[in-house]
Amino acid sequence: MFTWLAEQRITDEIDRGELEDLPGKGESLQIEDLSHIPEDLRIAYRVMKNAGYVPEELTLRAQCLQLEDLLQACGNPSEKKRLYKLLNEKTARLRMMIAERRLAENTTFQQYEPVLSERFK
Repeated sequence: MFTWLAEQRITDEIDRGELEDLPGKGESLQIEDLSHIPEDLRIAYRVMKNAGYVPEELTLRAQCLQLEDLLQACGNPSEKKRLYKLLNEKTARLRMMIAERRLAENTTFQQYEPVLSERFK
């Protein structure tokens, strides 16, 4: 229902000529590749990015994917070695961050679990 209503309003605006003078008319859309972000986090990522904040974990994930693409396209053995080293460093940092986050989440839950259980009985 919502999709139909949106399409109807857009069609009405086009028919009245309301969309003729929009900025960027005739230019290609700049579509951002968010494939490195899990689907359920993409909206939150865009909001944070638009606010000027991108978590290091997401930045590292994006850099790792980019390095993997570069490695596939690279033909120079010395450059490939440098890219592997960089990818390994970023992957290790990412794994450490994930492990730290899981440990913190787990410890926090363990600390408060008895209190929460008692309170919600």
